[in-house]
Amino acid sequence: MLTKSPRGTKDILPSEVYKWQYIEKKIAELCNNFGYSEIRLPVFEHTELFQRGVGDTTDIVQKEMYTFLDKSERSITLRPEGTAGVVRSYIENGMASLPQPIKLFYNITAYRYEKVQKGRYREFHQFGIEAFGAAGPTIDVEIISMINTFFSELGIGDVSLNINSIGCPKCRAEYNDKLIKYLTPNLNSLCHTCNSRFERNPLRIIDCKEETCKKVTVDAPSLTDNICEECSIHFDGLKDGLANLGISYKVDKNIVRGLDYYTKTVFEFVSDNIGAQGTVCGGGRYDGLIEACGGAPTPGIGFAIGIERLILVMESQGIEFPKSEGIDIFVATIGKKAEKYAQKLIYKLRKEGLSAQMDLMDRSLKAQMKYANKLGACYSIVLGDNEIDTNKAFLKNMDSGEQKEINLDTVIDRLKNIDI
Repeated sequence: MLTKSPRGTKDILPSEVYKWQYIEKKIAELCNNFGYSEIRLPVFEHTELFQRGVGDTTDIVQKEMYTFLDKSERSITLRPEGTAGVVRSYIENGMASLPQPIKLFYNITAYRYEKVQKGRYREFHQFGIEAFGAAGPTIDVEIISMINTFFSELGIGDVSLNINSIGCPKCRAEYNDKLIKYLTPNLNSLCHTCNSRFERNPLRIIDCKEETCKKVTVDAPSLTDNICEECSIHFDGLKDGLANLGISYKVDKNIVRGLDYYTKTVFEFVSDNIGAQGTVCGGGRYDGLIEACGGAPTPGIGFAIGIERLILVMESQGIEFPKSEGIDIFVATIGKKAEKYAQKLIYKLRKEGLSAQMDLMDRSLKAQMKYANKLGACYSIVLGDNEIDTNKAFLKNMDSGEQKEINLDTVIDRLKNIDI
């Protein structure tokens, strides 16, 4: 067990980390273009934050959280998602006094004790954004267009946008009464979890993945058909805004999302390339969440993308990830005198912003040059006693094999002026 990672975790090795770095760079560029600033959060929070924010009827809170008592007997939970922590930070740091809307993004690890499957781990990575203060559908459209742009820039195709409205607390309470009446004759057919949700949060039964529950709810009343006028106007504004930008969508009345805090707009981007569990990105509005967590009433909206699942989609579509280029120069050495000289030269090269390496394993000259090729060196020089005494060496282009004799004093200037 000592040399095996815990189930549901995965090492990201140097041979594949370039994929993650590429996506992270794209995330930063995208968020900058859309005016979102990065926020960095603690990896754990007080358990009550997730019970109140995520909702104590959700699978996350009931089944999946990593919760423990610290040495002061306080209940602490590793974050299972990012929104609740951002909301806590918004309230604690007085962001309500700043010019609105507040637009934030994060790139985090999160933790859920759930069934391990393709693209789903117990420690996973998530990119998300949260926007606070804007109540109208315009921000909903902007956020969805942001995801659409992100997928386009990554070259991802065959991803469908599904949207829905789950109303506000007022119209949802009226809908819940209708849903309870519909479900009551079928309680014996519902799973144990849905029976426990029946009175506290019947809407979550619509989201259950158990086949028996799906059969019961297939003809259940649609929430979209029972929303109030305000929510209907908001939903129409969302649809009009998406149409204005030419973004295709489908209204999916079964989307309720798995978290209790959602209101009005909910949406998912779904791919058929990663199997049955094909949701790549999900999000929506949570206009009551900040108030529920102790802040002033403030509208909010956000989304999250699982990076593992995103990479799966890209790989399934044959999208290539740009690999980082090799080093600028490899300095090969013959003898101790050359080795000491090379150490100083490498140090100077690196201080000038050039990537440079030398042999650290006492390899032969032939082995050093093979190593330089494996490192993807653009140029190399070989240093021995003669090169140091004459202050001259041959600078070799590793691709073409062309060599030019140069003064060692000029190697930095030469490399900086070459389009490597």
